[in-house]
Amino acid sequence: MEKTSHLGMNRTGVDMSPMHSKAMLEGAERVPGDVEANQMLATRRQEMIMEAGTIGSVPMPGTLKGALSSVMKKATGKSPETFINKLGERLAFERMGVRLYEALITKCETLANQQVGAVFTIDDLRRIRADEARHFQLVHDAITSIGADPTAQTPDADVSAVLSSGVLKVITDIRTTVPQSLEAILTAELADTAAWELLVQMAEAMGMSDMAASFREALEQEERHILQVKQWYTQLMTFEAGGKTTRH
Repeated sequence: MEKTSHLGMNRTGVDMSPMHSKAMLEGAERVPGDVEANQMLATRRQEMIMEAGTIGSVPMPGTLKGALSSVMKKATGKSPETFINKLGERLAFERMGVRLYEALITKCETLANQQVGAVFTIDDLRRIRADEARHFQLVHDAITSIGADPTAQTPDADVSAVLSSGVLKVITDIRTTVPQSLEAILTAELADTAAWELLVQMAEAMGMSDMAASFREALEQEERHILQVKQWYTQLMTFEAGGKTTRH
């Protein structure tokens, strides 16, 4: 496995060319930033924000059960569309979670060596991937149970897809190492856990105690994922820095 950090022909820093960096700094001093242009850009951005609409909408209930449920929640002062929006977001993220771990498994199988094996195994990753798949099914069933459409992409699901696409790009980049990919996975797991915490609270607020209980189980699994991935990443980076690592 190639090391995440190694010395090479990196020429991005100013120390690589003191003469050119001095000329660049002198040029920056002679030509100050265009404050007026920056202000115009900020003003135009503000105008566009005010003119723009939102990212999509939550679909109307497609079933009689869903319509009745929405009416009842509305009558009690609750907002079922907000809950459906966040359920759609979690469904999209859990689907992406499966793909993230599949990509990480492929990378680890390709770059497998003694150091990775001493910290975690492919089966460890497969177990987490299976958890993500179960969480996807859990949210799918929850959406169906309240009469909503799990195939609809809600606004927050759209945002979630954009957010997680960066993590996927890191892991599927053929140049990134296993530690770099684990760091990307850790970013996704932290976001995932925070979202499950919110979903538990929302289910409880909606009076759906059974659903909240099942979501709490998923949250506990995600919390374990964070601890595992963080431990693996730390151990691999410690080994790379010259320390020792053992599998726990």
